[in-house]
Amino acid sequence: MKVWELRTSLRLPRPRAEVFGFFADAANLEAITPPWLHFRILTQQPIEMRVGARIDYRLRLHGIPIGWKTAITAWEPETRFVDEQLSGPYRLWVHEHTFADVDGHQGGTLAEDRVRFSALGGALANRLIVERDLRAIFRYRHRKMQDLLGVWPGEDGSARDPVTITRSPDR
Repeated sequence: MKVWELRTSLRLPRPRAEVFGFFADAANLEAITPPWLHFRILTQQPIEMRVGARIDYRLRLHGIPIGWKTAITAWEPETRFVDEQLSGPYRLWVHEHTFADVDGHQGGTLAEDRVRFSALGGALANRLIVERDLRAIFRYRHRKMQDLLGVWPGEDGSARDPVTITRSPDR
């Protein structure tokens, strides 16, 4: 199975506890997901986030309705958490979220995503569809997080592409 890795990072002018708290509320996932995905959380809310928590979603990808189920497999408040696909549109989906204080700026947080994924349909599907979709989704997410949590002083987010996708080095 070919595995790719998506990485993105964003500096936010908010304390780590606040940024982590934003992500700890599963309802906020709807707020940072592009509207063209028609994304809905099906699990009754509020969801107690912890290792073993399961979340069911529904979305439309290129007009096709898709169910997606994930589990929280790591939960370290204010530092990191991991959600993994149990069933859904990927052969593999392991999404690690990390949060760290930014040196030299009181109250700032570096929020990073690392997603290891494998596309149904393999390398061809990844090259033709999946990478393009994921870049658009995570770029949208990046901009939306800046809208909701603030822009780092001196940055407007347009200087570089916030999303990198490479072949995973550990596969």
